[in-house]
Amino acid sequence: MLFIPGFMQRGDAWRPVAELLPERYPSRTLDHAEHSFEGRLAEILSSGTRVLVGYSLGGRLALRAALRSPDSFTAVVLVGSTAGIEEAPLRAARAEADERLASWIEAASMEDVVSVWERQPLFADQSDALVEAQRPGRLSQDQRSLALLLRTAGQGVLEPVWHELSQLDLPVLAIAGARDDGYTRAAKRIASTAPRGRAAIVEDAGHAAHLQRPEEVARLLIEFLDNLH
Repeated sequence: MLFIPGFMQRGDAWRPVAELLPERYPSRTLDHAEHSFEGRLAEILSSGTRVLVGYSLGGRLALRAALRSPDSFTAVVLVGSTAGIEEAPLRAARAEADERLASWIEAASMEDVVSVWERQPLFADQSDALVEAQRPGRLSQDQRSLALLLRTAGQGVLEPVWHELSQLDLPVLAIAGARDDGYTRAAKRIASTAPRGRAAIVEDAGHAAHLQRPEEVARLLIEFLDNLH
């Protein structure tokens, strides 16, 4: 099993969940060496792992890796992720916003980048302790790499893949926090579109359910994996 982190995360952000899995499900976390969409996708495809578990950006990568090479994997788990922005004007607006953010990230200090990132409304329901725990991993990021990733793997740049989900004959578990309305809708749609998809909504969690409720996400993972056999 390969745990894939989100934007501005290190692989060890997944450790609270990975450490709760039984020994029968060995796993590793991915710390990306490549910083473009295609580079990171190649890392995943060559990882030799059979189950992909990705959060947010990591979920976008996991889903596209499975679509590109479905025979390489046995299952995909997404947390707080989506199959893309379908409306062209919204996607173009997101691409413009991501380009502005990428340019600013290249010019600003990493401390300012992390401070602004932490104040996003998407993370407003996270405790101060949880935000502080994530800060060292965020501060360790390389600004040019983050900018490149936004320009190649941002939601405004990637084409949506909703129309491909009906052909994905792999078990897919889409997890979302109950307080994360947009991604809850996305999880339910992924589950209803993928032939072997299912959704799980985690109560008392927002966008980062695996950080806010690691025990519940681990339980959902174990239940999902047990049913693969």
